[in-house]
Amino acid sequence: MSLKGILDPAQQDLVREERRILGDLRASLIRFGASDENLAPLERSIEQLDELFLLVVVGEFNAGKSAFINALTGQRLMEEGVTPTTARVTPLRYEDIQIVDTPGTNAVIREHEQITSGYVPRADMVLFVTSADRPFTETERTFLEQIRDWGKKIVIVINKIDILPGEQEVAEVRGYVADNARRLLGVTPEIFPVSAKSAYRAKTGEPQLWQSSGFDPLERYIKSTLDQSSRTRLKLLNPIGVGAVLIERYAASTRDRLAALQSDFTLLDDVESQLTLFERDMAREFEGRMATVDNVLLEMERRGHDFFDDTMRIGRMFDLLNRARIQEGFERQVIADAPQQIERRVTELIDWLVDADFRQWQRITRHLSDRRREFRDRIVGQRDPLDRDDESRPFNEERRRMVETVGRSAQTVVDTYDRRREAAALADGARNAVAAAAATGAGALGLGAIVTFAVSGAAADFTGILLASVLAALGFFVIPTKRNQAKAEMRRKIADVRARLSASLRKQFEEEIGRSTTRMRESIAPYSRFVRAEGEKLRETDDRLTTLRADLEGVRRRVDSMAA
Repeated sequence: MSLKGILDPAQQDLVREERRILGDLRASLIRFGASDENLAPLERSIEQLDELFLLVVVGEFNAGKSAFINALTGQRLMEEGVTPTTARVTPLRYEDIQIVDTPGTNAVIREHEQITSGYVPRADMVLFVTSADRPFTETERTFLEQIRDWGKKIVIVINKIDILPGEQEVAEVRGYVADNARRLLGVTPEIFPVSAKSAYRAKTGEPQLWQSSGFDPLERYIKSTLDQSSRTRLKLLNPIGVGAVLIERYAASTRDRLAALQSDFTLLDDVESQLTLFERDMAREFEGRMATVDNVLLEMERRGHDFFDDTMRIGRMFDLLNRARIQEGFERQVIADAPQQIERRVTELIDWLVDADFRQWQRITRHLSDRRREFRDRIVGQRDPLDRDDESRPFNEERRRMVETVGRSAQTVVDTYDRRREAAALADGARNAVAAAAATGAGALGLGAIVTFAVSGAAADFTGILLASVLAALGFFVIPTKRNQAKAEMRRKIADVRARLSASLRKQFEEEIGRSTTRMRESIAPYSRFVRAEGEKLRETDDRLTTLRADLEGVRRRVDSMAA
């Protein structure tokens, strides 16, 4: 008979709700990356909703599990012996209950214990058999902890009481088991001291042994206490318990991963803060360095004013007629070493930018190197404390791989950073930018020569105007006016050159700084994307698990209200 055939409409509605919640939980765990080993109990619990009540018998080998089942059924269905005789899960039908005998939890064959551990999550109730001559051993404690973690209903059977001298010793063993069970489980489970051997003999021809076997209270408990209503309640609670265990397990794992990612977020935020500060500091310092270039032109303008005051006067009338001399004097006294000074100032600016760029790469590399060292120190010679279970390893391995890959990429940039090449490329870019702004081809001219190109021809224009004026015999009246005009034109030309030079260099260097920070951000982009994507996924998982926890608790309350 299936469970569906005995459920009323309200119970069937509960089953549907359980299926929905547990189906959502399964989808969430799959997205999280849960192992098949943990998904299997959940899937089996969902399937068990359509099956008979499942009573799983567990315990150490030689505790008398098989003898207990034989006594319960009154038939020798299970082989008994002093060695591990049950090597596989063995189901049988009794009173509309499916009873399953399992291999011993301390079996020499490890596969046997794995079979038992894997089958327990399916149980609607666990009947734990311990032996009166060695009750509550260490392996039994360990196994009961696993059962407790799955939230199972547990009944303890103390078998082989016939080997004890009398009732006092039976009471002492029962008290010992009760105390230990209460400390381990948090509650005192139902405990039945029995002699399966005597009970079986009583049912097969020696009825006088029935009372001393202690089996009658256990049978009455199974037949009356585990009536149809109680079995249905436990059946409905079973998947809720499994789901609750998995929710808590993966909620803890989710929190662990989020905590682990926090250090990654901190690192990425620190790097981003450094890059933002780098851009701001570079922009501020650039203005100061550009002022030194401006000063070269301002000084040239001052020399130009002095040159015109000294040259463009009546006392030097005949010198003004020598255009070549005026041109040569202008270039020597006004332009002077301005081209070289501009070249030097721009070169210093380039070197500053290249060095700052290199140091920033080193800082990022150092951050990533420290992060890589943390991972290496954590996993050399010891288990990674973040790996609470095997499912955490792929997550942490991916984090390590990202840091290793990004760190190596950044280190490669530092190791291969060619300052001369970077400076040459930046100088070419600056020269071309200035040349474009000056509307002239760069050719073989240096940066300073390009900058002064618009000024160097001014003397010829001025002397040409003056020469025409002198020949017109208007020197006394024309020269002062032309001198002032020359100064004004000189001022205008140099201001124009300063504006174009500043704009073109500023644009070029802003682009270079932007390119540099973009390269740095791109270098850590795979790591950043992984961390942010994982963080978002984990936060979504945590929220989803919180919702599912509340949904399951709601269903649990509805199931409990049915019993009331």
